[in-house]
Amino acid sequence: MILPTKHTNFSESLLGFGSYILSNLKQPKSIDELWEQYHKDYENKIYYAKQSLDNLFLTIIFLYSIGIVYEKDGVIAKCT
Repeated sequence: MILPTKHTNFSESLLGFGSYILSNLKQPKSIDELWEQYHKDYENKIYYAKQSLDNLFLTIIFLYSIGIVYEKDGVIAKCT
């Protein structure tokens, strides 16, 4: 689900996961780097929602489709 509902926590939605991803894109990163950072933050209870690799891809696609991120040479970066 892209948007949270009354039964879904914001951090469990793709929109919430997207805000987490954007906060980690201070510098361009690969998908692998984003996934590793998410796992570290999840294990250290910095980000509480369990997400799958599919959700990471869907979130990146969502952020790309609304023009917030772009991809160049296998690296994801914020649009300026």
